[in-house]
Amino acid sequence: MDFNIKTMAEYAAEGKSPEVLFWVGCAGSFDDRAKKITKAFCKILNKIGVEFAVLGQEESCTGDPAKRAGNEFVFQMMALTNIEVLNAYEVKKIVTACPHCFNTLKNEYPSLGGHYEVVHHTQFLKTLMEEGRLKIEGGAFKGKKITFHDPCYLGRANNEYEAPRILLEKLDAELVEMKRCKTNGLCCGAGGAQMFKEPEKGNKDINIERTEEALSFLPKVIATGCPFCNTMMTDGVKHFNKNEEVVVKDIVELLAEADDL
Repeated sequence: MDFNIKTMAEYAAEGKSPEVLFWVGCAGSFDDRAKKITKAFCKILNKIGVEFAVLGQEESCTGDPAKRAGNEFVFQMMALTNIEVLNAYEVKKIVTACPHCFNTLKNEYPSLGGHYEVVHHTQFLKTLMEEGRLKIEGGAFKGKKITFHDPCYLGRANNEYEAPRILLEKLDAELVEMKRCKTNGLCCGAGGAQMFKEPEKGNKDINIERTEEALSFLPKVIATGCPFCNTMMTDGVKHFNKNEEVVVKDIVELLAEADDL
């Protein structure tokens, strides 16, 4: 990347604080595919001059997978460690591209002493757009058929359906909705720590079922707002040998491409 991303420690050393802390998350930090989402988001923020920082090596897992898998003790240990770091830097606002991190930081950290304004990256970009700081033009996606897969922890768990769709509509694309969308959305199959284990035996894996539904609308792009969903839908597209015809991309990747970043 051709620009420098500052850490909270570097801001603190200068006696300053950024507008927002970007919580990268485990997927965005370590998964090669999800790193592209991280980079696209940073490029957008950098281009429009948003002062943001990351924790860098001081960031660790929010504890979401441990909690979902039933290990409350490990979750609390991880959460309290993170809260100690966040509070030491007096962090007020956090943005993340992972709905799992978003949900955990927003809804489960307050009871342990972590009180922050937490927003999903689509909510943050929508606000920047409304403030006139972010300008979105269709460009490469004008007229292309896009369907959006609602992440469970953004949609049904936190009732956010509009922000991702408003951003997609700004691309001048043809947004088609799956039958199971919004409050009736279908999980990609990776939530609840299922991402880290093989599925139980059955007639069909959930991500195959979900991808099949998406492909039935003959989209050019399946848009996601979650690195886990991105992995599951990408695997689904490969399963049907459609990876030459259909791409699976996070909304920020589409915005960065439209802006030719």
